Amino acid sequence: MQTLDQIKEEIRRGLKPEEGLEKLTSYIESHPGDDEALTARGMQYWSMGNRAAAINDYLAAIEINPDSKAKMALKATNDILDFYNKDLFNP
Repeated sequence: MQTLDQIKEEIRRGLKPEEGLEKLTSYIESHPGDDEALTARGMQYWSMGNRAAAINDYLAAIEINPDSKAKMALKATNDILDFYNKDLFNP
């Protein structure tokens, strides 16, 4: 089985998103307490447009490790989702 760093490197090098997601999910099944893996899968979900799954993974990672990088990812996610541009509604 690959390490998390190897999987993340494959994703960075252009692995198809679905394949990256599959590898991360398989890794998480073997390492359910790995908050970094959950954060990485959350980012993969986000890049694929599955916001709800990304947020769920960030929250699971934060539950495991309150100081996880997922905390910053969740804040960025909420900032994006909370963004409101009044000019878009009143051209």
